[in-house]
Amino acid sequence: VQLQASGGGLVQPGSSLRLSCAASGSALDDYVIAWFRQAPGKAREGVSCITTSGSNTEYTGSVKGRFTISRDNAKNMVYLQMNSLKPEDTAVYYCTADKWADCSRTVIPGNGNYHMDYSGKGTQVTVSS
Repeated sequence: VQLQASGGGLVQPGSSLRLSCAASGSALDDYVIAWFRQAPGKAREGVSCITTSGSNTEYTGSVKGRFTISRDNAKNMVYLQMNSLKPEDTAVYYCTADKWADCSRTVIPGNGNYHMDYSGKGTQVTVSS
């Protein structure tokens, strides 16, 4: 499966962005999808994850209540709605896919190297006044 993230940009603190992850080459509903992010000089961090049907979602603590992950399997799309953005959310965001991933493990702090079989090019999110 090929993945392409989009929707990043430069926004002010408190603003919102919606990231999209477009999948091609395979049916998306076979895959668990996780968003990771990496800021300059920092380790990769799991942000959010959604199971194949969308019935279960996970978030790292720093984004709970602000970010919402969703998917539209009919459109082969996954979304990450990001509200109340903070400067510390600045990073390159990647969407990743794996048929057998454990969503709960992708968002454990310090577990940013959790293996996902597929990863797309990232999209830059910059939050700055």
